[in-house]
Formats: sequence, structure tokens, C-alpha cells
Amino acid sequence: MGSKEGFSATTIPCLLLLFCLGCKCLASEFEVTQTATIKVDATPELARKIPDTLFGLFFEEINHAGAGGIWAELVSNRGFEAGGPHTPSNIHPWSIIGDDSSIFVATDRSSCFSRNIIALRMEVLCNDCPAGGVGIYNPGFWGMNIEDGKTYNLVFYVKSPATADLTVSLTSPDGLQNLASINITVSGTSNWMKMEHKLVAEGTNRTSRLQITTNKKGVIWFDQISLMPADTYRGHGFRTDLISMLLDLKPRFLRFPGGCFVEGEWLRNAFRWRESIGPWEERPGHFGDVWHYWTDDGLGYYEYLQLSEDLGAAPVWVFNNGISHHDEVDTAVIAPFVKDVLDSLEFAKGSANSTWGSVRAAMGHPEPFPLKYVAIGNEDCWKKHYRGNYLKFYNAIREAYPDIQMISNCDGSSRRLDHPADLFDFHVYTDSRTLFSMRNTFDRASRDGPKAFVSEYAVWQHDAGKGSLLASLAEAAFLTGLERNSDIVQMASYAPLFVNSNDRKWNPDAIVFNTWQHYGTPSYWMQTLFRESSGAMVHPIAINSRYSGFLAASAITWQDLGNSSFLRVKIVNFGCHSISVRISTTGLDASVNAPGSTVTVLTSVNVMDENSFSHPKKVVPVKRQLWDAAEHMQVKLAAHSLTSFDLALAQSELVMLADKDDGYLRSEV
Repeated sequence: MGSKEGFSATTIPCLLLLFCLGCKCLASEFEVTQTATIKVDATPELARKIPDTLFGLFFEEINHAGAGGIWAELVSNRGFEAGGPHTPSNIHPWSIIGDDSSIFVATDRSSCFSRNIIALRMEVLCNDCPAGGVGIYNPGFWGMNIEDGKTYNLVFYVKSPATADLTVSLTSPDGLQNLASINITVSGTSNWMKMEHKLVAEGTNRTSRLQITTNKKGVIWFDQISLMPADTYRGHGFRTDLISMLLDLKPRFLRFPGGCFVEGEWLRNAFRWRESIGPWEERPGHFGDVWHYWTDDGLGYYEYLQLSEDLGAAPVWVFNNGISHHDEVDTAVIAPFVKDVLDSLEFAKGSANSTWGSVRAAMGHPEPFPLKYVAIGNEDCWKKHYRGNYLKFYNAIREAYPDIQMISNCDGSSRRLDHPADLFDFHVYTDSRTLFSMRNTFDRASRDGPKAFVSEYAVWQHDAGKGSLLASLAEAAFLTGLERNSDIVQMASYAPLFVNSNDRKWNPDAIVFNTWQHYGTPSYWMQTLFRESSGAMVHPIAINSRYSGFLAASAITWQDLGNSSFLRVKIVNFGCHSISVRISTTGLDASVNAPGSTVTVLTSVNVMDENSFSHPKKVVPVKRQLWDAAEHMQVKLAAHSLTSFDLALAQSELVMLADKDDGYLRSEV
């Protein structure tokens, strides 16, 4: 995240054209419906296979997307490390139950974990404590979603010189409603003890808290207090409802963990992969100074690789190349950073007997992860030491892992790169009119160099709102251009993916959530109409209309899971007039099956309409049967709409014959 696309020399004429057409549109509200002809040439010889990896996901730890988001940990600052290594330190959002006369709480450096040394010391001062006891509580990330009948796994570390009786509870924010409770006796000892218990909720509260109380005078230390729902996705720690939104997009890759999160404002706060692996209790966590919040790194390098596997998506590991927003490592001394990255690759790809592969195996994944793509830095091309550092990483990785595809931060769409790369990164954040005008950007890109990875694209600025219909239409037009140019564009992903509604560092985003709700913005729903494109066949398409400045289209053929074949024609009408479109096809090997054909439309009454928690499906695709599926269709496109026609192709009856002599399968009609 962070790069904003400016105006190119070709953008200004396009904007002027759009502006003029827009003025005419406003001035002629009662003008007759516009017309257009769209021709699809499905001749097999002209078809081209779209890369299997074209559309995927970009996950960045931004907007509390991970901590307090897809990562299901309910306790915020579970190890008391967020206040820093100095003591006493701020324990936010932890707070006390009681007052200064009954309880004294402070951090000290007595933890049993060497990489996160801060622990919490709680001294109970009262002999006759208030009813309900005194103690500490944690509200989680803007409240914990506790649901009736569900089980929650509690883990914490504790020690006390004398025997202590604790009550651990899940309560309402004010502590008055008790949802679950368990009594625990801590034997008097100078050693830390690990406590593991299950809490079963008897009631629902969306903004609950976890509290630990006692009635007995004495001193108790706590550290690494965790509460996780028992029903995370595949038991891997991910919020099931948010994972389902990702699965519905059928992503072919997952780029992680950023974005600017990888760089940091300063290198000392950059994401460090080796500090995010191993037992969760031993991870030190770090302050993400770009997006201004603490992460305990429970969602670490291993979990990102696991998430990729769970989604069936190829992992794309974006690593820090010795450069942050404000400081850089000179190429002359970059060698330790290069070694660090080689170790990260061994962790992912090495055998269970290798040094770092054995660490992965110990975490529960003996088989290597299929890591094939790495991005060397993020948005660093213009930095002083980028090219020098890049080559050090590139050469070392190429020698050790020749199969890995390496991604440069430098844009190769308009001029050839001056360094080797398998792919180049292309980021664009701009207004809707500009992005719509960029639908032909890659028509002019060189076909000789590395492929393009459009790893961050989105409409951003005044007409984006918190996720408007207009933004999604411009993005859809841009994606039709990526489909048509998928000989040079290999991968593309929207950004940002997630936003917790309590921490909107960036707008708009694809998926909005809080502790218990979620919805997709129009940009999310737009992407569902492109989810079958990866690996499909793309066909030449031509638009003939005086209104073509407001149209964008692409055509693919694809198969569903039942091996039924479809011709999909997607058309964006970016203008304020409805359009009568005549779609003609040539070169199809099969006839069109009208009863199996459908049309799906994404539109709304106002171009700035958005979805929300109260109206989560105000702007979503609407699908219906397409009764007229003739070879030449006359259809009407709504103003400001994305329309997808899925024409079912009748299958020839094939008889498969096995030739015992040559071993090949042959087909006869």
C-alpha cells in the first residue's frame, strides 16, 4: 500500500473525452437509448489461455485485518508487550477491576519467555475484597464476540508464591452479565505454570470482555493470556466467516504480509519472519508503525503460508529488502538480510530434515509449502539502494532456488527494466474516471520483458467513498483490460482486502467487518464475476458504438465443476444512459443452450451507493435466466452497470475410445 498513480500523457485526452460525454449525458436526460454492437470471435485459433494465476488476493496487516480480524485471537496485547520493553509500561487495553485501595497492577521483566520478557504483576491489597473480587479484564479488539453454546479455548501462564483462587469469566462490557465462568486454583510456587481450560458460553454478547478476579490478598503474575474460539477454520486459527468470503472469490494466489507493513516507517519496526514463527507464546510481537498498532504476530509467516494452502492459493512472499520508508541498508552490508531471506525460503520449501524445514515440521507441517513467488521489497524502486540490494537478493535466490519467480518493484509497463526479473510490480490507486481510462494500459506494454503483476489496484479518492458502485465499475473495466492483455499480465489483486470498521486507516476496502458482522463492498462483488477467468480462454472482442468511450468488455470461455462449458461476455457501461447492445459471436464449436444461459447484473439506483452493516446487499450482483441465447442477441444494458452474460454451450456427445496399441484416448462425435 501507499503508491498513488498519477496522470500519464494518454490519461488527459481520455479524461477530457469522458468529461465531455458526461456533460452531454447530463444535458440530454431524455435522449433515446444508445446502441452498440459487440462482436466476439471465438475461433479456436484466435483464443488464448489466461494464466492460471491471473486473479488472487493481497493481504496486508492494515485496518486490523489480521490482529482483531481474520486471526481469531480475542485478547488484545495478550503478552503485555505492546507497551514496550521498559517497565513500568502501558498495558492498554487491559484495565483493573477494583480501585487503588484494593489492587495494584504493574509490568515487570519476570516472564519465563526470553523473547518477550514482560509480564504483569498483580498485587491484591484487600483483606475483605468487594463482592465479585478484584482483578484485570481485557475487552479484546473493540469487544469480544461471545456466542451462546460456543466453546472458547483459554490458555494463560501464571505464578504465585502462595496458593491463589482465581475466577476467569466472560462477561458483558460492564461485567454485569456473566456468559461463562471457571474457578482455578493456583498452587503456591515460584515457577510459572501453564493453564489450559475451555469456557462454554451460556448467552450471547457481541462486545464481551475476559476478566480474571480473586478475593484473596497476595501477589500473582500473569503472562501470555489467550482466548480463541474453538471453531476456527480447519482449526488453524482463522475466523470462519471471513475465510468464507475469501473462498468465494476462488483466489489463485495470496500475496502477503504487505504492503507498507513489510517495510515499516523504520526498519526496526519492519515485519521479521523469524520472530513470527515457533510457539505463539514465544513470539515477541511488534509495533506496525506504518498503520499504528501493535500485533502479537500470532498471525505470522507460518500462518500466512497455511492460509495460502487453506485457500488453495499460491503463496507470494513479500519480504523486506533492507529498506523502510525512512532508512536503508547499504548494499555493501546487505549480506545478513540476504541470508535471512534464504533461511525463510528454507523454512517454507526445505525438507523436514533441513535446519529451518525442521522448525516448520515441528509446527505441524512436515511437507514443504509450494512457495514459487517472492517479491523483493515493496514500492522501493526509487530508493537509493534498491537496485543494488535487489541484485544481491536476486542472484542468491536464483542460485539456491532456480524455480522461484522473482518480482521487481520497478514498473516495466512503459519501459524495459534495467535489471533481471520474472515479473514486475504495478500499483494503481486513483479516481474512477482515471482507472476506467486505463482499461487499455497494457495494450501498449512490451511483450518481450517480464510479466506484469498488478498487485495493488483500486479506485481511491473522492468518488470511492467507503466502497461505491462507481468505483467497482471502473475497476471492472480495468480488469477486462487485464484479461485481454493476460499474455503480459500474469497476476492481479485488489487492495486493501479487509477493514475492521473500528479502524479505517484506508478507504475503501473489499470486505468490511466488526467483531461479528461482515459484508462485501461493490468492489468485492465485482470480483466474483471474474473468479472463473483464471485459466480460462480469452477471445478477441470488438465494440462498435459512438458511445464506446463509456464501454469496456471482455469475453472468455470456461468450464464449471461439472465440466459444462460457457461463453462469458462481461460488459461495463460506465455511462448514465442505458444501452441497447447487439452481441454477435462467430467461431463457436458448439451451439448455445438457451435454458442453461444466465445474465448477472451489478448496478444500483445511484452510482455512489454503498453496502453497510444495515444494508449489506444493497449493491450485489443479481442473476437471472437469459431466455434469449440466440447467436445474435439484442440486450439492454442498464446505466452504470456491470453485466455478465453466461451462454451455456451445448456439449457434443463424445464416445471415448481407448486404443490399446498406442495408449492414447481418442474421441468421436
